[in-house]
Amino acid sequence: MAQNGANPIISDLRDRIQHLDGAVTRPKAVLPFGVCEIDERLPGGGLACGAIHEFAGGGAGAVDGAAAALFAAGIAARTKGKVVWCLARPDLFAPALAQVGLHPDRVIYVEAMKEEYVLEACEEALRFGGLGAVVAELVRLPMVASRRLQLAAEGSGALGLVVRRWRRQTEAGDFGHPTAATSRWRISVLPSDPLPVPGLGRARWLAELIRIKAGESADFEIGACDAQGRISLFSDAGDGSDQTRRSVHTG
Repeated sequence: MAQNGANPIISDLRDRIQHLDGAVTRPKAVLPFGVCEIDERLPGGGLACGAIHEFAGGGAGAVDGAAAALFAAGIAARTKGKVVWCLARPDLFAPALAQVGLHPDRVIYVEAMKEEYVLEACEEALRFGGLGAVVAELVRLPMVASRRLQLAAEGSGALGLVVRRWRRQTEAGDFGHPTAATSRWRISVLPSDPLPVPGLGRARWLAELIRIKAGESADFEIGACDAQGRISLFSDAGDGSDQTRRSVHTG
């Protein structure tokens, strides 16, 4: 009887010790894409909040880089609250962000003189909390810096999105270096969705999930973000000559 009576006390002491050691992790909220084939590949059924996620273009060119930025913007668009976008290059095209659902009245732009200040601003915004998402445009993301961002996101529960942008081909190799990001994505532009009549169909991307903690990598052919930041999944039709689109809406 004495042993049974002591169990709650021992359990309480263990919980206190674990909290002091930082060993207890609260359940993380997730932001689902709303496409089951993608969400089922992500632990918890979506992108983890309280974490940072990396995005880069499939090549060193501006077109793939822009697709990666729009992919991240579509994710930010599906959050609630203000979005802080930190950058050192004043070439972000706000109307393009609006086309994927991230309207100007939601975005707070932080323009820094150099990348070190972008990292500082991003970390500060992540620690602040209460934001829909924090986006940082970076060429390089050293492990130590990524760990600081990850810890800041974990502390506030914020969603951190790091868009890797290259100025020259030699910088693209830095994306292969390890970081503390929870997931890492590579986005490449594909031929647009064919239409039955002459015209330009919906843009298509190849989204490569090349790293995910507690999960496996995967590739997805997707329709580009729509005006609410939602994506759709493409799969080969029976004869392989056409594409079938399956759109799933998120809340």
